[in-house]
Amino acid sequence: MQTPVEKAIWFIESHFSRDVMLDDLAHVCGLSRFQMSRLFSYATGKTVTAYVRGRRLTEAARALTDGAPDILAVALQAGYGSHEAFTRAFRDQFGICPAELRTRGNLAGIALVEPLREDPAVFIRLPPPRLVSLGPLLIAGLGRRFACDDFAGIPALWQEFHPHLGEIPGQKGSAAYGLVANKATVGETYFYLAGVEVSAFSYLDNTLTGVRIPAQHWAVFPHEGHVTTIASTIQTIFAQALPASGLSPGDMPDLLERYGAGFDPQTGEGGFEIWVPVK
Repeated sequence: MQTPVEKAIWFIESHFSRDVMLDDLAHVCGLSRFQMSRLFSYATGKTVTAYVRGRRLTEAARALTDGAPDILAVALQAGYGSHEAFTRAFRDQFGICPAELRTRGNLAGIALVEPLREDPAVFIRLPPPRLVSLGPLLIAGLGRRFACDDFAGIPALWQEFHPHLGEIPGQKGSAAYGLVANKATVGETYFYLAGVEVSAFSYLDNTLTGVRIPAQHWAVFPHEGHVTTIASTIQTIFAQALPASGLSPGDMPDLLERYGAGFDPQTGEGGFEIWVPVK
């Protein structure tokens, strides 16, 4: 079972483009403000406010080293109402001004505040899979490559994709999909796409990526816990559940996460399904 701090960190990573208050975290975790504050500080060594500020400024630092042309736009994205307030907070956090970092163009020597994560510790009990033959599927959304040990950046990608939900031309149904592909094959990275099913790619603009998944057989497993425990479910599927069912993984994609109406993106609760292509 996920800890309250794991829940809180997931909520922050999924929502830090807006104001994240201690009351929000306490509500999501079912704790009082005092309990949430003490647990978070004890586990992370930071107050909630310091962690959120550090994460926002870290993402701002990345944008600047990537050559963001407008420092004020980066400041507003990080939650600051003026260039001056952003510069002051940035210097306090990293010991360097935003303009200097942008000119330098690299993050060497910068003490970034990275998203915290937990590795899966135990296998869980799963029912036999539901077998489905389906496809082809056209999935369109926002995609990014991550290091193979990096699962903590995915909530921010979903946060970036969220305004597109229901607005993508040709969207089919209301379910959202997390597609994982090329795991551990390209420079020890994997590709993750947050998207929806569409009828065609011809309507998409250049901000979105389309992936065609061929028709194939799928083994469908439920994930009934909080979204932060997904790694344990995935580990159990590939290490135990598929072999026990006499199945072997297919080729593309590695898996699909299917988020239906029952999933609550505000709390991470409600459950969803993990679809694995099988031979």
